[in-house]
Amino acid sequence: MMRTRITDLLGITYPIIQGGMAWVAEYHLAAAVSNAGGFGIIGAASAPPEVVREQIRAAKELTDRPFGVNVMLMNPNAPQVAEVVIQEGVKAVTTGAGNPSKFIPMWKEASIQVIPVVASVAMAKMMERAGADAIVAEGMESGGHIGELSTMTLVPQVVDAVQIPVIAAGGIADARGFAAARMLGAEAVQMGTRFVTAKESIAHANYKERIVKAKDIDSEVTGRSTGHPIRVLRNQMSREYLKMEKNGATLEELETLTLGSLRKAVMDGDVKGGSLMAGQIAGLVKQENTCKEIIEEIITDAQKLLNC
Repeated sequence: MMRTRITDLLGITYPIIQGGMAWVAEYHLAAAVSNAGGFGIIGAASAPPEVVREQIRAAKELTDRPFGVNVMLMNPNAPQVAEVVIQEGVKAVTTGAGNPSKFIPMWKEASIQVIPVVASVAMAKMMERAGADAIVAEGMESGGHIGELSTMTLVPQVVDAVQIPVIAAGGIADARGFAAARMLGAEAVQMGTRFVTAKESIAHANYKERIVKAKDIDSEVTGRSTGHPIRVLRNQMSREYLKMEKNGATLEELETLTLGSLRKAVMDGDVKGGSLMAGQIAGLVKQENTCKEIIEEIITDAQKLLNC
């Protein structure tokens, strides 16, 4: 049950993918996940292409196992980053915040596996037609940028709609979530919030502590008025943001509040004014573990649940 089309596609031991989280998903975390048998991902986010190149090369110093890069298509540097992943021989790319169709032919020609993150059946079908090798179906339980459908409803519909393998994301942090995703037809899971708290994660201790201490109701969604909803843990910044939204603030006014806020949270440990992106599953994360411990615990317990 642990060997799937995704493990074969990516050359990994376990069907567990690490989310490409901006600022958090750098080379230490990606290499640690890959060394543990999963698939680590470097989050390119809005980084300049040469920084992404440095990250890829640094990861190769720490692991000889496959890893990937998440390309955020809203990044003005996305075309250059798309070239860098080819030049550096990355195994696979995941994509978010846009349509990667214009990059898919060049990635395929370079034998790079292309795995877009989608939030709807329509987008999943479009990506399959464009040549994607697999799909990450991400539910609105996820931290960061989200869609409108829950993982429970989105994943089986995407599985039924496409022939390529599907990776489930959103609200998954333990063996029960892993087993549930497999029962919905997913051939792997992607986790973000659980890996933010990994010991190898460079996220500030304050950020990790907020996740570990989070309750089930501690996340909320900002940005619905802008068309770019983002799930975060409640804090002073999110409360002020929602108040401004309610009062009809413009996108420009809202951006003055959020500019650099994720970096503040991840790097500086500002849990009041920073953007504490985390999923609804944060309430289930109770301690820091190594990537190896996280993955082995999930796989061992999932094997019992799935009788395999």
